[in-house]
Amino acid sequence: MNLTSENTAILLDSTSDYPEAKARERFDNIRVVPLHVLFGSEDILDHVGISGHDFYERLKTTPALPTTSQPTPGEFLLAYEDLARYDRIYSLHLSQKLSGTYQSAVQAAGVAGADRVRLIDSETASLAVAMLALAIERRLARGTSDAEIEELIDRFKRDNRVVFTVGTLEYLQKGGRIGKAQALAGSLLSVKPILSCEDGVVVPIGRVRGRQKALAEFRRLFEEATEDRPGLRVAIAHADAPEWVDDISALALEARPQAEIEFVENLGACVGTHAGPGSVGFFWFQDD
Repeated sequence: MNLTSENTAILLDSTSDYPEAKARERFDNIRVVPLHVLFGSEDILDHVGISGHDFYERLKTTPALPTTSQPTPGEFLLAYEDLARYDRIYSLHLSQKLSGTYQSAVQAAGVAGADRVRLIDSETASLAVAMLALAIERRLARGTSDAEIEELIDRFKRDNRVVFTVGTLEYLQKGGRIGKAQALAGSLLSVKPILSCEDGVVVPIGRVRGRQKALAEFRRLFEEATEDRPGLRVAIAHADAPEWVDDISALALEARPQAEIEFVENLGACVGTHAGPGSVGFFWFQDD
């Protein structure tokens, strides 16, 4: 089967930080299913009911940390039904080790048609998943196959990288998403942890003192893992911390002038609940 943008859709969950409105604006065959952010009994849809900026403003004054909840299987099923005209759906999700979102999608896909819906555990989160969606879309635009997309996904899982730092480990710790980085909790003071996502969980890969040294470490890791050639895709996500964006953009393009910055986004409320304000992530993937 020749897969194209006309017969194949891409479905993301909102932890990809690819807002639904932007997805529809750029590509009619991309949809986003929002997670839920709960302030007590108030249920807000991620990226739909509250913007990233408004969420972080509210977080400053809320007496208790909000909680998050994955979409129900029914919500995924409605999205698959909305895409009924497509013969194939690639359903891309954050690591199932970080959320039950993937399992909700699995249940819905069983009803919608397991052959029609191809479920992907990206083993990562946030803009890394959005970058995978664009890599698939580039292939759909010129015609592709399931085998080629599966090869891409395998290579993406092996080669994509994210490095990030947080204002405090408090949010990752409270949300239970801290993984092997737990050992860093309570010992930071002015030290910034450098974290990554490996095998679907958050892991520490270093620690530095201060923002400038964090940027220098980002650059070192980026240069170590990449070459300056066409097809190097970059993305930057921040939790209401725009002061990082110009610095990371500059270091990426100075180190690798042929790199292309695909996304610069504010982390949505769902990822932001666990990462916390002041967090910033730097993503890259070589896709020729």
